[in-house]
Amino acid sequence: MSLALTLCLVTVLLLAAFGTPVSFSMIIGAIVYLAVSGQDLALAGEQIIQGFYNSFILLAVPLFIAAANIMNAGSITDRLLQFCVAMVGHFRGGLGHVNIVSSLIFSGMSGSAVADAAGVGRVIINMMTKDGRYPPAYAAAITAASATIGPIIPPSIPMVIYALVSDTSIGYLFIAGLVPGLLMGVVLMGMNTYMATKMNIVKEPRTPVKDIPRITFRALPTLLMPAILLFGIYGGVTTPTEAAAVAAAYALLLAAVVYRSISLNQLYAALKESAYSSASVGLVIGSALIFNYIIATENVPTAIAELINQADLSPLAFLLLVNLIYLLLGFLLDATTVILVIVPLFIPACRELGIDLVHFGVITIVNLMIGLITPPYGVLLFVINGTTKIPLAGIIKQVIPFIFVLLGALMIMILTPDVVLYVPRLMGYQG
Repeated sequence: MSLALTLCLVTVLLLAAFGTPVSFSMIIGAIVYLAVSGQDLALAGEQIIQGFYNSFILLAVPLFIAAANIMNAGSITDRLLQFCVAMVGHFRGGLGHVNIVSSLIFSGMSGSAVADAAGVGRVIINMMTKDGRYPPAYAAAITAASATIGPIIPPSIPMVIYALVSDTSIGYLFIAGLVPGLLMGVVLMGMNTYMATKMNIVKEPRTPVKDIPRITFRALPTLLMPAILLFGIYGGVTTPTEAAAVAAAYALLLAAVVYRSISLNQLYAALKESAYSSASVGLVIGSALIFNYIIATENVPTAIAELINQADLSPLAFLLLVNLIYLLLGFLLDATTVILVIVPLFIPACRELGIDLVHFGVITIVNLMIGLITPPYGVLLFVINGTTKIPLAGIIKQVIPFIFVLLGALMIMILTPDVVLYVPRLMGYQG
């Protein structure tokens, strides 16, 4: 490791330890590297500008964020929840199942775990805790756990970013997330059934059969959004970025015209929040673009690939090792930072070992989504704690069983690549 890279990493770690945002720490560390190595400091700005200018795919990120925020501002989530209650609310642990199923459906619209937790999650937590039906900490925990499905089922903001760093097809990545997302939903529902039985949760009354067509009809325009997105992408009508624009426009059409449930003030607030969130993600991406230039200059990916070859690791051993590293990083870093900075280090080794990059991308993102509910840096835990004021310690205690079943689902995906690749292969994927 060169002196310049050593000082760069030390700078990043020290600034992060003092509470500086990771994106700022990385930018300052990159400037230290350029200064010590005698390179033009303007390279930092050039890498950011070129990275954004040459990445049309990144436009999908703010558009999916806007779609999610518009849906949360209107009554779209309320109609979705009514439909979920009619479908699964009468089973043991019914409102917990509603929580999970609503996340499965909402994830087909937003692509964001945080949007899921802050939008649908806040409403369902109120439903679950009303009249003491469920302990508040349990309601918060299952909401955080189910929100991890958001970036797995298409569309997915983390998959867009992974496609950027790995040069993998977004279309195949999106469709590869379908079965893993459903698997995560199944194991969460299994654990919810067990916990509801253990806590002796009273069953909810069944929705009258005569009301189901009306409830379904009211939710139908919302339920059509995932189908429209998938048809656009896989039917060759739109690129993923154009599909994100369609998602945002469709969300606005539903909220403003079909349901008439969003005012100009609410729309302004939703777009303002989208701008803030997009800028935050953009800062991380921009800082990672500079950092990736440094990593490439220092030839780090090649060195790691050679190290893997010397260690004579099998593909399975490599995947298990990498996923252990991801789990440890998930305690400290957010998913976007790991995808942009750490994942590119492993891509050359994956190619050397013959590991499919679509399979690798899905298990990477599933792992990092589990990291969103693992303390001490469980972003979803903080989001739900901030919006509901439910004590964080109680949420952490209740979320642990859900972490274990999600890790079990992740292990199935690692050991059985067909779980991830079966649907893409049906669609013509040659991997």
